[in-house]
Amino acid sequence: MSKTGALFALTLTLLLTEGLCRLPYGYFQSIEHNGFKTEPQFQEKYFNQTLDHFNFNGIGNRTFSQRYLITDKYWKKGSGPIFFYTGNEGNIWAFALNSGFITELAAEQGALVIFAEHRYYGRSLPFGKDSFRIPQVSLLTVEQALADYSVMITELKGQLGAADCPVIVFGGSYGGMLSVYMRLKYPNIVTGALAASAPILSTAGLGDSRQFFQDVTADFQSVRPACSEAVRGAFSQLKELAKRQDYSRIQSEFALCKRPTSAQDIHQLNGLLRNAFTLMAMLDYPYSTQFMGNMPANPVKVACETMLSGYDLLANLRNTAGIVYNATGELTCFDLYSLYLECADPTGCGLGFDSLAWDYQACTEINLCFESNGVTDMFPPMPFTESDRKQYCYKRWAVVPRPGWLKIQFWGDAVFWCAALSSASNIIFSNGDLDPWANGGVRQSLSSSLMAINILGGAHHLDLRESNEADPESVITARKTEAHIIAKWVKMERNRLKQFH
Repeated sequence: MSKTGALFALTLTLLLTEGLCRLPYGYFQSIEHNGFKTEPQFQEKYFNQTLDHFNFNGIGNRTFSQRYLITDKYWKKGSGPIFFYTGNEGNIWAFALNSGFITELAAEQGALVIFAEHRYYGRSLPFGKDSFRIPQVSLLTVEQALADYSVMITELKGQLGAADCPVIVFGGSYGGMLSVYMRLKYPNIVTGALAASAPILSTAGLGDSRQFFQDVTADFQSVRPACSEAVRGAFSQLKELAKRQDYSRIQSEFALCKRPTSAQDIHQLNGLLRNAFTLMAMLDYPYSTQFMGNMPANPVKVACETMLSGYDLLANLRNTAGIVYNATGELTCFDLYSLYLECADPTGCGLGFDSLAWDYQACTEINLCFESNGVTDMFPPMPFTESDRKQYCYKRWAVVPRPGWLKIQFWGDAVFWCAALSSASNIIFSNGDLDPWANGGVRQSLSSSLMAINILGGAHHLDLRESNEADPESVITARKTEAHIIAKWVKMERNRLKQFH
């Protein structure tokens, strides 16, 4: 393998595996947990969901089939709580099989567990293969998703004889944002929320657009400062090749199917590479995982130690690729534009239908104007301003983004968002310090019932994952704290309901 081609191999591995939420359904029928094959304990069902909750004329009472997973294995029928996962941007099996803490907690507290799939993702496509046409896609909104979950919870409680069972919502990342919104918008339905790695502030346009990629860089730099410098060096070599328009060399070095011919092709390659390092930072778990593909334990540390194991940077990159790259070897070349899709989310939209759904959401309500600049981070300058977003989204989806909409709905003024949130209650905000999304969320407790839990050595919603012998003590403590708080919420809600009987 050529020297700079090793860098491509490393990133290709991660990008090929990024599409976990787009994996075929059969993949999810069995899964490896800590090295052992197990069968999922969930039943897959479909709920007859209202297509448009807010318009009585346009579509009327039309419905679609919304997928959900359910297990009553641990439920104290009729009295135990309901743990409801607010599905996010992907196949719901992916989240159910990588959120083992919820079922562990259900066994401890006698809960019914439901994982609901977000409309327009996985198999919950309201218009089938036409779901991403215009105007059909227009019903993909945060508000519709929240209403879906509220209706589903209400009706399933009636069907299952669970009218007096307190509901706790859980979610990770965007799903964590939805859990927060559920508690804010529907406190009559939801007793409390555990929002893991939920960037509720940065996605509302509150914060510094440079923060995300700066935090990705910090993960690599924390292993050793020379590590981030090595990554800068690799991008610098690519820049020099592009500057000389040595596209044949770039094609050869990166094993590309087609020879690059323009600055746009190089921009695409830079985006692909940057996205790979983003994935390593997000998924920096202390054990190997199959979440978003095959990843070694502590992937950032493994990558940095290998890259810095000798004086030849490119050779070290090649060796790093050998550790991480585990594809079958059947591919003889790599197509830049099919492996990575540039979209309205600079951190990556993935591939397949799910990528279309997330791109649309990033073009409407979810504000993701993040940029790298090569100064505060280790990546090439790649700005993505509100103007860039507006231009892209109008061309792609014929929509004009509303950058302040989530802020208006939930947070108010950028300075006083904490005051707006402080009127709520019963929300846990958990974040790991290794997660580049963490600083886009709530890191400090706002009251005795709006609690922030910071997990030292924790990556993207590590606390939602099942227990593992390699877990740091910080996440073990975090889960115990979360369990205690949730049990208290359930007890308080039961006592409240007794007043009405």
